[in-house]
Formats: sequence, C-alpha cells, structure tokens
Amino acid sequence: MATKKIIAICQSGGEFETNKDGSLSYNGGDAYALDLDQQTQLSDFKQELAETFHCRVEGMLIKYFLPGNKKTLITISKDKDLKRMVNFFGDSDQVEIFIMTEERVARNVSNMPASRSSRTTVSEAVVPAAVPVDVMNYDDPIDMDAPIKIQNLEASADINGEKHIKAIVQWENTITGVDQRFRSFTEFREALHKYSIAHGFAYDYKKKDSHRVTVKCKSEDCPWRLYASRLATTELICIKKITGKHTCEGATVKAGYRTTRGWVGNLIKEKLKVSPNFKPKDIASEIEQEYGIQLNYTQAWRAKVRAREQLQGSHKEAYNQLPYFCEKIKETNPGSVATFATKEDSSFNRLFVSFHASISGFQQGCRPLLFLDSTTLYSKYQGTLLAATAIDGDDGVFPLAFAVVDAESDDNWHWFLLELKSAVSTSQPITFVADFQKGLRESLRAIFDNCQHGYCLRYLAEKLNKDLKGQFSHEARRLMVQDFYAAAYARKPEDFERCTENIKAISPEAYNWVIRSEPDHWANVFFGGQRYDHMMCNFGDLFYSWVEEATELPITQMVDVLRGKMMELIYTRRVNSNQWGARLTPSMEEKLQNEASKSHSLQVLLAHDSTFEVRGESIDLVDIDHWDCSCKGWQLTGLPCCHAIAVVERLGRSPHDYCSQYFTAESYRLTYAESIHPVPNVEKLVKSEQTNALVLVTPPSKCPRGRPKMKPAGSIEIIKRQLQCSKCKDLGHNKRTCNKKHKNDESDALALTSLAS
Repeated sequence: MATKKIIAICQSGGEFETNKDGSLSYNGGDAYALDLDQQTQLSDFKQELAETFHCRVEGMLIKYFLPGNKKTLITISKDKDLKRMVNFFGDSDQVEIFIMTEERVARNVSNMPASRSSRTTVSEAVVPAAVPVDVMNYDDPIDMDAPIKIQNLEASADINGEKHIKAIVQWENTITGVDQRFRSFTEFREALHKYSIAHGFAYDYKKKDSHRVTVKCKSEDCPWRLYASRLATTELICIKKITGKHTCEGATVKAGYRTTRGWVGNLIKEKLKVSPNFKPKDIASEIEQEYGIQLNYTQAWRAKVRAREQLQGSHKEAYNQLPYFCEKIKETNPGSVATFATKEDSSFNRLFVSFHASISGFQQGCRPLLFLDSTTLYSKYQGTLLAATAIDGDDGVFPLAFAVVDAESDDNWHWFLLELKSAVSTSQPITFVADFQKGLRESLRAIFDNCQHGYCLRYLAEKLNKDLKGQFSHEARRLMVQDFYAAAYARKPEDFERCTENIKAISPEAYNWVIRSEPDHWANVFFGGQRYDHMMCNFGDLFYSWVEEATELPITQMVDVLRGKMMELIYTRRVNSNQWGARLTPSMEEKLQNEASKSHSLQVLLAHDSTFEVRGESIDLVDIDHWDCSCKGWQLTGLPCCHAIAVVERLGRSPHDYCSQYFTAESYRLTYAESIHPVPNVEKLVKSEQTNALVLVTPPSKCPRGRPKMKPAGSIEIIKRQLQCSKCKDLGHNKRTCNKKHKNDESDALALTSLAS
C-alpha cells in the first residue's frame, strides 16, 4: 500500500511579524514545494533543502506551526519529529515549513517567537496578547507534604509522542511579556502556573500582596524574575518587567513542584462531565500522559472531589435547598408527596418523595404488592435510602416511593411507612415483602390495616447461615439452605414437610430453627397474602442501581437523577406498550403459552358441577368457578396452570379470561398513563420568606475512611466455603494450624512404642 505524501511549502529568507491577536505571520523570502511522507529521513530532507536554498546543512533549523496554532513554532530536530509533523498534517495536503540558520536566530533573538525546543523566556519585545483563563480559587492546597512532580516536557514528548504537546501548545504563550494584562491576580496565577508547566520550570513567590507580586525561578542559580502589579485606579494586573533567561533547563522540576487541588480539578472537570465515574488512578495516569504532572492517588482523589463540587455544587448548600426543592416537586408534579424533617438542632433527619405518576400508576394498574428494602448512601454525609417498589403487569420494577434518612432505624422505618400510607390511600389490603426485623413488623401491623408481611427469603437464609456457621461443613450448610428455599417455594403441605425433613436429617437444631422462624410469613403453603411467587425484597435491583450511580451527588441532585430515571422509564414503557397487540403483557403471554403447551397431554373428567378432575403425572382437582386448582399454581401466580387451561379449553373458553386483571396490557398502560415532569435545576437557593425561615444543618456523620462496603447481591448462593481440617475434620482451620496435632502425634508415638515392645 502506497504511503500518502504531503506537500511541504518550504520558506526561507523572510521575517516573522506578531499580529494583534498574538499570532505570527511570515513575510518575504523564497518558497519552494517539496514532497514528504512517513519514510522521509531528516538527513535526506535537510540535504534537499540545502540544495534548494543554496545553504549549508550545518546550523540549519526547521520549524513549523501545529494545525490551528499560529503562535508557537515547533522545532524539527530528529527523524521522530519529522514523522510526527507528517502525522499531524495527515488530513491535509500541505504544510508550511520555515528554514532558518542558527546565526540568523542569534542575531534576531528578541524578535523570535517561543519554540518547543527552546527554554528561552519570551522577551520583553514580544507584543503582548491577553489570554483569557478560568477564574479559580487557589487557596486550598492538595497536600503541602506531598509535592506534585512535573516531568521534563521535551523529554517526555519524545517518549509519549504527541500526548504532552497538548500542554505545550495550549500553555507556552499564556505569559507573553511586558504589558500583558489580566483581570485579577487569580487569572495571573493561572496563566503563570500553565506557563511554568509548558516551559518545564518551578517557581516561588518572592513577594506577594494585594497590589504587587514578584516571582522567581525556584532554581537557586537561575536569574529569571517576573514583576507584576495592579494598574492604578483599575482592577487589572499588569506585567511590569521580566528579567533574565532560564538557565535551569527544567532541572528544578523534581525538587517539589507544588500545585492545588482546585487547579488540577480544573483540568479534569471536563472529563468528569463525560465520565462521572472517572477513577482517581485513571485521573492520575491521564494527567501524567497529557501534561507531565505526576499525582499520587490521594491528590487525584481530592482533585476529583473539588472538580465534582465545581460541577455539582456544595453538599451543604444542597441541604439548605431542600425546603425550596420539595415545594418545586409538588409545584411541577401536582399530587406528589415531598416532605422532610429535621432534628431539634435543625440538622437534617429525613426526606420522603413519591411522585404523583408513581402513586397513580400503583393504584390504577399494579398488583397490591410492595417490596421494602434499603441501601447505604456513600455520599459525603452518608445516610440510608429506604424504598418501596411495586411490580407492573410485565414483572418489571415500578418505583413507588423512597426516602433519604440519616440512619436505618425502627423510628425512621415507622416514619417512612406513615408517609407511604398517606401517599397511597387505598382500602385494598397490601402484601409487603420485607425484612423480618421486629420494628418493621410492628410498624406494618400498626399502620396498614389487614396487610400481609412476607419475610424476605434472602435475609432469612443469611440469618440461617450465620446462626449455623462453624457447626457444619460447607456442603451441609449449602444443602440446608437449598432445602430451606425449596420448602419456601413448595406449593403443597406434603412437599413442605419433605423439605423440612431433609433439613432435620442433617441437623435437628437447624430443623427447629426453621420451624421457629414463623413459616406462615415465608412459606407458600402457609402464607395468607398474595406474593405472586416473588419471595425476596430486593426485587427492585434496577432502582438500586440508579441509586448507586447517583450516591455521591448532593442530596437534591441525587433525588433529581432518580426522578429523571423514573421519568424516562415511564415514558419508554408507555410508548412500547402502545405497540402491543396481545391481550396480556409479553412476559405473561409467554408464561401462559408455556402452560398451555403442557395441557395438551392431560385428560379432563367432570367431577361435580364446576369441579373437574385432571389426570396427568398426578391427579389434580380444578374448580373453574373459584379459580382454584389443587396444585396451587393458579392461586400463587395469578395465571391459570396447565390443569386449569386443560379444563378451560375443554369448555371451549379462552384461558385469557381466567388471568389476573393485573397482567392485561390495559392495566399495564394504566400503570404508565401519567408522566413525571421535570423539576427546575436548583443550583442556587432562591431567596424567599420560606427558605429564609429555615436553614438546615448537614448531618453530623461523614463518610468514613477506606473503600465503602457494597450492598450484598441478592443471590441464593450466599455460603462461602469454610476451611476444614483434613486431620481432625473440624471446621475453621487446616492441618497446619490444628490444635490437636500434638495429641495425635503423642497417640501415634504410644502406638509405635506398644508395637515395638
């Protein structure tokens, strides 16, 4: 494959002139066109230039402008530089190249623009050009005991290609010379900081006050100095004098170059907009690659925190915005519930939110079934999120309400359930699937009339495993937990008894634990409510994944992120459901068809009136009028089982007429009929009488040190394998650490002695 060539417009004999905007133009001289490609060697190219311009190769300098930059000249001093230039201009057909001699540069050094390979400071004769920069606060250092190192940019550019050129191109001319003006000292410090990185030197402030500043190179022998002061009767800062040239050649950059978390945060702020989960180690790596700045993990983490605060706002301010934010939720989403409570010292205690679209959707189309669960928030001030999620007709999670509380406690759960009761005013009994903790059980009974409380199997299995830990082998405990789940899902009493007898055969103690754990709250054969075969409270994993994504945001923004996710979910499901042509939702239609395929081989006999006997692998009785089958599948799931379908088809009826109303496409559309509306972005506290009347104090607890512990997944397999000694067969240790080792050795020695005698 042929290598693409570009045309090099080679110019020599002219002069550079500085324009008003700081860019450079080349006037006069001669120009010739030569071709270049990736295979061109610098020595051959120089020889051709020497023949073209009738000059010597010795002392020849070759320079060019980077694409889109007419302020900084880049020097070509080796083959890699030449290939890099060809790469930069790979998308264009030509490049301008300027040929100079070292003698000419020496005679006109005051008029020469800064170059990448030159450490010479821009002279006072250069026409100044103001460079606008972001205004930042540099009063908060990262860690004065942990210096940030800056690599020699020219050397690192050779190693990493064009990556470090980014800093050089952007920052080499942030300081242009005498009479350059800045809007403030903050802007001046920003420009100086970037300039020092681009030119590879460290600096100190010799004098600094509100009117003037003196900057010197950190190298003791380097004569470079810069003087700036405030212009009289203005707020502008002007560079008055730059003396000396850098002789340090970047030798001081490893001596402890310091920066601030705010300054580094400014570099990564744009990256966080694109990648909010940018990890500190990746931040440190990318900053080093692009700018030559070496950060340790702590510095990168603190810079990320500062950048996030600049993007997202203050956590403390977010708590003060809660009164206004709650009012805006109710204003933009009429019928919603948004309320908060404080402690006696006015510090934040809890926040409850339930949108009208969620309340209406639950009442109009969802099963009267709610899952209660919690998850820890790993924000600056921690806290816990309590949530009530429902289930739509397609077995999808439907967030109903959530609360942010200072800690998970019986009191906070009681408050949450009271708010939930006021939001969901329904006389229909609700079945709850939740933890079995005492406070939650008592609150449910006291607040919701005729409710049923199904214990979450995951929490029960964890407790069973914890209580039996250390007494049984891994395999024995695994089998007991497996039988426990089978007992919970069993549909007939005899199946439940068989599973519990299996547990009893392994351990009578475990059997007693199971019997005492109130099976009427978790076993299908005894439970009085309708769970539709959903046995665990972590059903809403989709919702909790949203919480995990937004957990580090300030509280108002976290709530708004959840609102946005719910808004999008409702809209998407509403649009999708309008395309359905079947009578049931897709997942329920599929389940019904699976049961129908099993019914073809069954024999149906009329027993009495509406009762039928269905024969297959077993004999079951179906009461078609009462929607009842002795297999209990119809009652537990809400869909007719294969036995019921066989009877229905024998009667020439449609199985769809015997499905729960909650599984119809019509109920599903009612669930998502209402919309959640946007809430104005609350970035600054709106001054009003209501907001001025109450100032919330942030919670006293802060996020602890170390990696946060994540919420355990809701998997059935919760048992970790235990060590088992191969010598004594006890658990919790191996044969090397066995305490009975010496006793066994003694018994072996006695046995050998008796044999010898």
